[in-house]
Amino acid sequence: MTETIGFIGLGNMGLPMCLRLIGEGFNVVAYDLRDAPLDEAVAAGAVRGLDVADVAACADILLTSLPRPDHVDAVMRAGGALAALRPGSLWADLTTNRREFVETLATEAPDGVAVVDSPVTGAVDGARNGRLTLFAGGPDEGLARVVPILAKLGRVIECGPLGTGNVVKLVTNQLWFIHAAAIGEGFALGMANGVELPVLYDAITDSVGDSFVARHDGPSIFAGHYDPSFTLDLCLKDLGLLSELGDRVNAELTMTRAAHEVFEDAAERYGRDVGELHVAKRLEDDADLSFRMAGDWVAPWDVSD
Repeated sequence: MTETIGFIGLGNMGLPMCLRLIGEGFNVVAYDLRDAPLDEAVAAGAVRGLDVADVAACADILLTSLPRPDHVDAVMRAGGALAALRPGSLWADLTTNRREFVETLATEAPDGVAVVDSPVTGAVDGARNGRLTLFAGGPDEGLARVVPILAKLGRVIECGPLGTGNVVKLVTNQLWFIHAAAIGEGFALGMANGVELPVLYDAITDSVGDSFVARHDGPSIFAGHYDPSFTLDLCLKDLGLLSELGDRVNAELTMTRAAHEVFEDAAERYGRDVGELHVAKRLEDDADLSFRMAGDWVAPWDVSD
C-alpha cells in the first residue's frame, strides 16, 4: 500500500472504484472537474489533486476513468498529465478507448513510464461491490505491477499486449448491445401473442434465453428508468469504436451493424443522454405495449456492497 495512486475521473464508474481503493488502504490523490464527487472522495480519505497534471506528478500508479477517447486526450495531452508522469511510474487507462490511440499515447509517454489499458465491465453495481471484470493489456512487467491493485476492483483478465484490453472490452460490449437490442423484441413478440410479461421473464431467465442482459438490465426496463447510468451516447461511442475494429474483419458483421442502427434510432427518438435501454422502449412505443412489471427492482446505482 506504499505506492500512491492517482485517480482521474470520478463519474458513475470512477467514483465507486476510487472509493474502493481508498477503503482498501491505498494512498489516493484524486481529481475530477466536478466538485461533488471530488468532495466525496476527499471525505473518504483521498488527497485533493490541484489538476490532472498535479495528480499525475504525484502518482506512482495513475488510473484514468473517463467517458470517451477525446476526454482522455484532453487529460493526458492538453491537461499535461502524460508529460507530468515520473520515470518509474505507470499509467493504466480504465476508459473504453480506441486501441490505436492508447498505443500512440504510450509512445508519447516519458521514458521509463509503463502504460496499460484496462477497461472495465460490470456496471455501477459491480464498481460499488468490487465485482467488476477488468480487461488488461500491456507489457508483462507493467501488468505484474498493476494487476494486484486492479484486483481490488474485481476479476482481472490479462488479454495480451497493449490495446488488447480494449479489443476484448469492445467484443463484450458488442454482444451486450446485440442482446439489449434483442430483448425488447423478445418481450414484444411474447406479449403480442398472449403471454403475460412475468411468465415470459420467468421462462427467459430459466432457459437458453437467459443472459446477463436479461437478469441485470431487464429490471431497468420493468422499472421504466432504462438505466440512465449508461447513456445511449456512450453506447453509440462504443458502437463507433466497434465499427472501426470491424473494418479489419473480412466478413459482414450483420448483427453488430443492425444493433448500431437500432441504437441510432433510439437516440434520434429520445435523445443521446437517456438510458441505454431506450433501445427496448422503441418496441413498447411501436407495438403499443408496456414493459412495466411490478417487483422490487433495485436500480444499479442503489445496489449496496
